[in-house]
Amino acid sequence: MTSTSGSGERILAILDLFTADRREWSPDAMMAALGYSRPTLYRYLKTLKSAGYLVSAPGDGLTLGPRVTELDFLMQRCDPLITAAAPFIKILATRYPGVALITRWYGSKILCIASERSADAPVSSYPRGQPMPIARGAISRVIMANLPRRDQDRLIDPQRDMLAGPNTTADARRETYRAVRRMGYCTAWGEVTPGVVGVAGPILAGERMPIGAISITSAAAVMNKTRLAAIERDIRDSAAAISGIFCARGSAPLRDLSPANHTITDQDFPATDQQPRRHQP
Repeated sequence: MTSTSGSGERILAILDLFTADRREWSPDAMMAALGYSRPTLYRYLKTLKSAGYLVSAPGDGLTLGPRVTELDFLMQRCDPLITAAAPFIKILATRYPGVALITRWYGSKILCIASERSADAPVSSYPRGQPMPIARGAISRVIMANLPRRDQDRLIDPQRDMLAGPNTTADARRETYRAVRRMGYCTAWGEVTPGVVGVAGPILAGERMPIGAISITSAAAVMNKTRLAAIERDIRDSAAAISGIFCARGSAPLRDLSPANHTITDQDFPATDQQPRRHQP
């Protein structure tokens, strides 16, 4: 942490230490990781504990507190992406065996923020809240495909050792991204979770930039050509419909993005023997 960082950034850096692999930290370990002096660290820890973001663990450890859970509860009810896309993943989970997901892209992370599961759905390797790989998988590619090239390279280059599928070389990557942009969806087999096929479509907002994706993952064992074609069509159309809501009403109040104003039913999805068609926002 540099000396020019403000106290807000320095407090956020403490929260960023907590991961699925490291859920508890001692003050000494925090000082070693962040380079803060003991008085500075303890001042920040007092603020975070008073606000409920951190709580004491057995011994001298600290872990995330109830305020984080409270914010998650609120996000599930006010995030406009969840509000707009939730009806679509409900229908997808009803129509196909698998897990339908809404993911958000922010900074250099892709995160599942909501999901719907059919009765015989495969287990997902990345449940809600756990960051996904940015260098492999259908969700990654539909987001990367809609970013400027400089942003693609900036995000992918540090993770070249994780590249999978058609992402393995820069030229192949760019050709894949062009194809994904044209199709409006991407399909990947077993890149993130072995034995699982994922289909994803990009959700675009202001200036047609990606803010996330809608996707469904299914066991490869239950997939056939007809079902895959139907999933790809419905994912593409769902992504276009949700993007339409954001792009056409970017300045609208959040209530205009509510399910009451955009009710989605099974009638909104074409039957599997019909020609593909787009949803209208």
